[in-house]
Amino acid sequence: MSSDALIRRLSADLAPVRRRSAWRDAAIVIAACMLEIALFRALGLMRPDMGQAIGSAYMQWKLGGLVLLAGVSCAAAIRSFAPTASSRAGLSVAIALAGGLAVAGLFIAPAGAHGDALLERLSPLHGMLCALSILVVSLPVMGILALLMRRGAPTHQERSALACGLAAGACGALVFAFCCPANDPLYVIVWYAAACLGVTAMGRWLLAQRFRL
Repeated sequence: MSSDALIRRLSADLAPVRRRSAWRDAAIVIAACMLEIALFRALGLMRPDMGQAIGSAYMQWKLGGLVLLAGVSCAAAIRSFAPTASSRAGLSVAIALAGGLAVAGLFIAPAGAHGDALLERLSPLHGMLCALSILVVSLPVMGILALLMRRGAPTHQERSALACGLAAGACGALVFAFCCPANDPLYVIVWYAAACLGVTAMGRWLLAQRFRL
């Protein structure tokens, strides 16, 4: 049997595979985040003073920064699913952006926190609950990115898994930011960063392990 005949025989029963689209993958992730926000709003979990707070410098820094971070990290993750692409540059930009946003937040005066002790500003009990909430909210996005990663063909699985974890954490933080009542940038920097780091580490370990199966 000739090589051409063998190839035709082996491929005769194969179903066509839909071509990957980075824009479609991004739309799926955005839709998941919007669905979570809509669900929280329906359950009455949104921040009650969002209409008044949205115009403050604090909220613009918080929401605007998280939108940028989620966008850059999701772009890095989705780009890494292609066999010819790498997430190295995107991850570097995301990390630099996160550091820049943290520094910028230090120059925003917290509302009603003048003279408070550092421990009061950090509020460890509430902070840990916030971090845990962000982790839980991040799980659906991580699951979606894991499925998209399995459908793709990343050549650097560990780095792609790291990008997926960072993207899921940033998306989870963005969604939770609409519910979080905290008004102190230091609180956000510490606990949101802790949550994102936890989700990133979880994604790096779980998705890279799963990809090898």
